[in-house]
Amino acid sequence: MSILSLLLRLALIGMAAALATTAAAAFSGFGHRWADILAQFAAPAFAGAVGITAAALFVGDRVATAACALCLALTAGAAWPQWFPARPQTADGPSVRLYSANVWVRNSDAEALGHSIAAAAPDVVVLLEVNDAMFARLDQALPDHPHRAVSQHMSFRGPVRQLVASRTPLRRITGEPAPLGIAARVETALGPVTVVPTHLTRPWPFQIQWEQIRQAATQTAFARATDGSVILAGDFNSVSTARIGRQIRADGGATPAPGWPGTWPAFLPAPFRMTIDQVYVSRDLAVADRRLGRANGSDHSPVITEIRRAR
Repeated sequence: MSILSLLLRLALIGMAAALATTAAAAFSGFGHRWADILAQFAAPAFAGAVGITAAALFVGDRVATAACALCLALTAGAAWPQWFPARPQTADGPSVRLYSANVWVRNSDAEALGHSIAAAAPDVVVLLEVNDAMFARLDQALPDHPHRAVSQHMSFRGPVRQLVASRTPLRRITGEPAPLGIAARVETALGPVTVVPTHLTRPWPFQIQWEQIRQAATQTAFARATDGSVILAGDFNSVSTARIGRQIRADGGATPAPGWPGTWPAFLPAPFRMTIDQVYVSRDLAVADRRLGRANGSDHSPVITEIRRAR
């Protein structure tokens, strides 16, 4: 074996080992901040493993191919539960289509947002990071959703708002425990459903270690205290199989929507994105379908979910 071939083999095996650490973190279930950060990258790691396995096959190195194939299997196993989580079967009958999106604090393109929402034809819309310029043009973006509950200004690299908009009447919910922004009780084809926009902070080291956990606890406490059907939708800054997702499922009794393809950052090919834009539903509901919506000017892809009663 030549020196060049040996170096190539070592490089491929080293990359396989590095990518496999994300799978190990995801499988471990550890809540430590370092393990949790690594667990977020299981899906991009799988895409990387596909690439290095193809490279190993191309150069014809059997040892490197075996190592890369093992990495591919591990990362696929780690990403699969967030892409295709176990969920209840849906009952026959009506459904509610939800459009949820972090429209991005720097995005003021109400026309693109309007086209994206119109293409999805949703019953209910959840928007996060709506800046003042976008807020001033909401009637252009939401002509078919006149019923709205809007938060006060929230600080996220500038003043932004959250909102729930619906084709049908809704009522803003107040009381304790309060959600992070707003919540609205929407009259839907499934009956009254409480919709909770959710935007958790970025995980450590971008923010203090416990802040994301505290915010998730606030949302799950609100969901537990709410009678009837509940939908949590928005930007959780975490995949459903990492620490925050496990917390919401365990403490909030919620089921995540499927997470394939990924949502962020939207400019990357889908296999390299992380699914941090989530929809969780209470156990009496089930997600019948989930897909990504048309680009709306944000760095996050919008998520469209079809929700029915659980069987």
